[in-house]
Amino acid sequence: MAFDVARVRGLFPALGDGWVHLDAPAGMQVPEQVATAVSTALRAPVSGPGGIFPASQRAEAIVDAARRAVADLLGADPAGVVLGPSSAVLLQRLADALSEGWFLGDEVVVSRLDHPGNIAPWQRAAQRTGSVVRWAEVDIETCELPAWQYDDLVTPKCKLVAVTAASGSVGTRPDLRKIAEAARRTDALVVVDASSAAPFVPLDITAMDADVVAVSANNWGGPPVGALVFRDPSMLDLLPSVAVEPGARGPERLELGPHAYPLLAGLVASVEYLAGLDDAAVGPRRERVLTSLGSVKAYQAGLLANLINELRSLRHVMVIGDAMRRVPALAFTVAGVKATDGVEHLSERGVCAFADSGQHGVFSVLGVGEVGGAIRVGLAHYTNAVEVDELVRAVAELA
Repeated sequence: MAFDVARVRGLFPALGDGWVHLDAPAGMQVPEQVATAVSTALRAPVSGPGGIFPASQRAEAIVDAARRAVADLLGADPAGVVLGPSSAVLLQRLADALSEGWFLGDEVVVSRLDHPGNIAPWQRAAQRTGSVVRWAEVDIETCELPAWQYDDLVTPKCKLVAVTAASGSVGTRPDLRKIAEAARRTDALVVVDASSAAPFVPLDITAMDADVVAVSANNWGGPPVGALVFRDPSMLDLLPSVAVEPGARGPERLELGPHAYPLLAGLVASVEYLAGLDDAAVGPRRERVLTSLGSVKAYQAGLLANLINELRSLRHVMVIGDAMRRVPALAFTVAGVKATDGVEHLSERGVCAFADSGQHGVFSVLGVGEVGGAIRVGLAHYTNAVEVDELVRAVAELA
């Protein structure tokens, strides 16, 4: 494997601003090839699909290419790829469609580890139908999401289990296969939000045993578009349609209105970018994606381990969680320092980070709000050891 971080950094014009961009959980910076693909598509004549003229055929080709690109990312069938403005919007559409078949007393299982985008849609659907929301809890010491609890959470009344493939807040990667095993015993659907995992971990929808997987391209440096990927494309024709066209079939049943074709062109370019992260990656795009993300995973593991060890060596810093399997996102607190003051200090030293008040999501469960909130950082493909050292030095000054 050959992951050359210096070469990868050269693909990102935004890195010339001199800042240390550890804000990846909010979306990575955009590589040049993605920006070029979007601007090129904006300049080209593109019309609505369905016509026989070139501009219309170009639109159809872009949509088809985008479906195939996302399918290659997840080892899926392009016929099961739904495209839209974001994973949050698409998950809401999915919740609206699925809940039409729910009744009073049905149940849905969500987790404290998940992003609100994979919680709120199911909460709203449950409230509308009189269904019950059951919660999977995190281990407050490690931030793991124990899979054994799903044996009790998933009952015969359970219609759906929603869970994240990785937390963008604390980095935890749950054991999806064990969680899915519990869901299969009652025929509950498994919906996985893989937005935070997709940039760093080779994914396979079949190996995950998920029925539906959601991803957001901006998480890996793509444009602001999302996708829902169905393992069994035939499931789409069983769902109520939200499409404007009454005869919509397959993925189009969950696609509302015309696509943003230039952004979809950027989506294709972003998956190609992922496939080319390893210089040694060869073969079909799916194989190159697996090779490249395998290299990214190994590189990031070393960088993250170094960052965690350095932060833990500072006596006034507490790194939140200690999950065995994780992506390179983490949170920490600084004794006697509010998170908002901490990120202001980091910003003055050219480091991008986020403050979380601890009032919502996984941090509220951990009681982070009682100590002034948490500072959140996330590594990106272009993060190097020098930038990690800059963060550690800046945090050390907070004592």
